[in-house]
Amino acid sequence: MDHQQYAAGEPPLPPHVLIFPLPLQGHVNSMLKLAELLCVSHLYVTVLLSEYNHSRLRRHGDLESRFSRYSGFRVATIPDGLPDDHPRNGERAIEIVLSLKKIGEFEFRKLMESTDALSDGGNRRRVSCLIMDGVLSFAIPVVEEMGIPFIYFRTASACSFWANFCFKEVMEAGELPLKGKDEDKYAYWKKEELDLIVTSVPGMEGFLRRRDLPTYVRVDNADDPGFQTILTETRRTAASSGLILNTFEDLEGPIMDQIRKHIPNVYSIGPLHTHLKYRLDSEKVESTQNSSSFWEEDRSCLTWLDSQQANSVLYVSFGSVTILSKNELLEFWYGLVNSGQKFLWVMRPDSIIGNEDGDENKVIPLELEEGTKARGYMVGWVPQHEVLAHPAVAAFFTHSGWNSTLESIAAGMPMLCWPYFADQTINSRFVSDYWKVGLDMKDTCDRVVIEKKVREIMEERRDEFLERARSMAELAKKAISEGGTSSSNLNRLIEFIKASV
Repeated sequence: MDHQQYAAGEPPLPPHVLIFPLPLQGHVNSMLKLAELLCVSHLYVTVLLSEYNHSRLRRHGDLESRFSRYSGFRVATIPDGLPDDHPRNGERAIEIVLSLKKIGEFEFRKLMESTDALSDGGNRRRVSCLIMDGVLSFAIPVVEEMGIPFIYFRTASACSFWANFCFKEVMEAGELPLKGKDEDKYAYWKKEELDLIVTSVPGMEGFLRRRDLPTYVRVDNADDPGFQTILTETRRTAASSGLILNTFEDLEGPIMDQIRKHIPNVYSIGPLHTHLKYRLDSEKVESTQNSSSFWEEDRSCLTWLDSQQANSVLYVSFGSVTILSKNELLEFWYGLVNSGQKFLWVMRPDSIIGNEDGDENKVIPLELEEGTKARGYMVGWVPQHEVLAHPAVAAFFTHSGWNSTLESIAAGMPMLCWPYFADQTINSRFVSDYWKVGLDMKDTCDRVVIEKKVREIMEERRDEFLERARSMAELAKKAISEGGTSSSNLNRLIEFIKASV
């Protein structure tokens, strides 16, 4: 606990929260929103970023200007242990976790000890509470020695967290869908056993198949370090003072009830992006469209959308980690062009597997070029909130990352899902079979299927998905409003932090 002395008559300093996200775009995104929500509530906040991500944010985001109005906000940095030219995407994103597992405790300890728990030479309290990402438990020995309470913030969905929490039971029930040693991804996708129902995750017995489990189980051996890390780290969450989730009770309440049997103190405070906007508005603080992007946003897409008819465009984005092979790229491209629909397609500069076979001079087939000119628009990265709110956009073709899924739900937008990695496979199953606000196209990459599903979401079943998506958006709005579940939970979290001083 904090024993700083105050001169007579001086008001005590506010509580000081340290927020520590895993250095990946989606995690940093939602953690920065939480940081701003706590700043608006007059707490001091330090966000701990990796040096690599901090430089990306300074280059492409608006971190400094966005937080400049909060005098209690600071950024601290530590290395992530990877070389600068490491791709940090695709299947290799897990290497960030494994690297931090090696060097994290040493670097974190060095930072906390050399700065007297980030107290800024006595201008701030020492850190009074740590909010950390779910796989960073190397920080625990350090804060325990310093007497600092900690809370986990899992930036994925409650359903994904809960499935990860149950991996041990899934393994014991023999329901792990292991890959063959050198089995290629497409051969694995075709395995019939992947369609067997999983019985060992309480609350999901009716509809969760093996192919819907988070992709950490897609390994050829249960001793795989990535799988084991997720399994042990997720179980460790039960040792913390609580668990923050970016979700809301009307969306994932039954699953959170399962989680509460192990972790009684769950704070569901989402959707964070609309919650933040609501609090800024009610505090009469101007809320600008802020960006915490690692890539430069191309705003020309909004001008293009302005020239399209209402509800006519399919927005396509596979997020910040997905990587496509040349062949997958062509299947998606043909599927989109052949569907006859208008589309806005985000293609990150690093999202196509390299031109290692010397085919960089291969020409794009003429029909794709003409079809894209007539009906499509392709960009490197976009301001996603603004795109989803645009009247021209009718549906979202997504990788089912949790931020994207929640942003889509809050915007009342039907989804076509092609999950790639991590929690995305379970999110897409919930979108299609539990919330029924879209279609799941996992484990297939075929132009005929893509064309058919695009037509289904944009035309044939559009009205039924839209109706459910809009009623879900209403529930999201209710959760963050005064007296709503997410609003009350955020107030409870702030009280907990104040009491930790």
